[in-house]
Amino acid sequence: MAGGDAHGGSGGRLESILADASSPRARRAWAAGAIELRLLTRLAAPAVVMYMINYLMSMSTQIFAGHLGNLELAAASLGNTGIQIFAYGLMRVPRISGVAACGEARERGGAESDPAAGARAAWWRLTTIETDRGEGTVAIAKREVADRCFQRLAAASLRTKGWHLELGMGSAVETLCGQAYGAQKYEMLGIYLQRSAVLLCATGVPLAVIYAFSEPILVLLGQSPAIARAASVFVYGLIPQIFAYAINFPIQKFMQAQSIVLPSAYISTATLALHVLLSWVVIYKAGLGLLGASLVLSLSWWVIVAAQFAYIVMSPKCRHTWTGFTCQAFSGLRDFLKLSAASAAMLCLETWYFQVLVLIAGLLPNPELALDALSVCMTISGWVFMISVGFNAAASVRVSNELGAGNPKSAYFSVWVVTALSALIAVILSIVILCLRNYVSYLFTEGEVVSNAVADLCPLLAVTLILNGIQPVLSGVAVGCGWQQFVAYVNIGCYYIVGVPLGVLLGFVFKLGVKGIWGGMIGGTCMQTAILLWVTLRTDWNKEVEEAQKRLNRWEDKKTEPLLAGISNGS
Repeated sequence: MAGGDAHGGSGGRLESILADASSPRARRAWAAGAIELRLLTRLAAPAVVMYMINYLMSMSTQIFAGHLGNLELAAASLGNTGIQIFAYGLMRVPRISGVAACGEARERGGAESDPAAGARAAWWRLTTIETDRGEGTVAIAKREVADRCFQRLAAASLRTKGWHLELGMGSAVETLCGQAYGAQKYEMLGIYLQRSAVLLCATGVPLAVIYAFSEPILVLLGQSPAIARAASVFVYGLIPQIFAYAINFPIQKFMQAQSIVLPSAYISTATLALHVLLSWVVIYKAGLGLLGASLVLSLSWWVIVAAQFAYIVMSPKCRHTWTGFTCQAFSGLRDFLKLSAASAAMLCLETWYFQVLVLIAGLLPNPELALDALSVCMTISGWVFMISVGFNAAASVRVSNELGAGNPKSAYFSVWVVTALSALIAVILSIVILCLRNYVSYLFTEGEVVSNAVADLCPLLAVTLILNGIQPVLSGVAVGCGWQQFVAYVNIGCYYIVGVPLGVLLGFVFKLGVKGIWGGMIGGTCMQTAILLWVTLRTDWNKEVEEAQKRLNRWEDKKTEPLLAGISNGS
């Protein structure tokens, strides 16, 4: 079955080149590589821009809140990295933040004297960035340690607003839409979009209830009543955003499956500008404060959803894939939920893993300096990780398209081109970080002590960057093939049976401190990456195409249950 390429796929050309035995291998590789690189660039570059801009929108809201005062800054940060992230969690991965607890613990000096307080502070620091520049701070002028803690919250969503929070259960539709598009079963993409939106909106209903009761929940989790009350006001304005997320995820995957990424980047860029302007007007001119800030954020996400949907409806590129609303969106939801749950499990296990790193580091004796350095390193890693996010999306789209189109050689070739390219970029960036190890921390702090600690951790950071250049791409391949459940089991074994115990052993028993904890957990990531590489190397791509064809044939016999059978079990 030849795969279509109306919107940027290889259209069978790549498969023809790779299957041409009469041509020298080097010439085939060169010609095929040129095609593949062009396709990957069109997918990955706009995706990176889009993801960065989307979380910059949330970060700008926190910066505006920071100018209202310390309490408002802590409340907005807690809403974004605590309650709001929990919402993303059921669509992707749960997170709980100890941001407010950190502020109280630091005021009492508790992070040093109380291991539990230190652990709470560590959890908070996972998504923070040191922005103290002496007299010229980013969010607020501060003189004392407590204010310093609050000031870090201004950028608390840097890592949490990346790809970790946008895939989730949405990756199920990524698998299905990609394979259906490759097989030229265009009308099913619209059905899958609607089916995923229905499922995620249904998930959003209990989340809205959680948002409504956010104040008592935060108090129960140990936050101060004052900050919990202010955070709940901010969270109330985020309730409409829940359903914007629920619709935005499948829309993005629907478009990405067709290699339509650039319009989303344009829409996000324009919305960011509108968001900043509206935030300034609503917060400062209208005086609506925290509630106004969160309502504007919700509105901005709905603007993105509306603009992308308008593009889908009006663009000739989507005329075959979007044929209107249909009642088929309400069928097959049970099987769809199974694949979505497997996707969420696969991805949340990865994200929790790196939270555990910081949480355990908070239990070290006198963890302040180690956590300062670790927060800087994790922030750098988070920014660089956005590049891998784009390649993750590209790998998933390319592999699922080619499998659906019946092109095993193209799928195999795409896997290794995108992996090699992402790894090469990661290696280059790692070398740059190592060369600048004594200077890079001054982007975040002027403290020489912290700078020396960051320089000491930079070799581990470089290794992490290289692994992050490979592992997310292989995860994208897994999503494209429908291996989510298998990868979830791999993550459990490598991360939590090997990585965490090894990190604890090195950090506490062998007294290597934060370097031992991080090094041990890198060992778990290395094992996971090695397993995924081995499985990918050993994959019979002809068999994967056959499995995709079987699902498509079953779909043709019964359109209400297409592509799902066999995926959730890791075909």
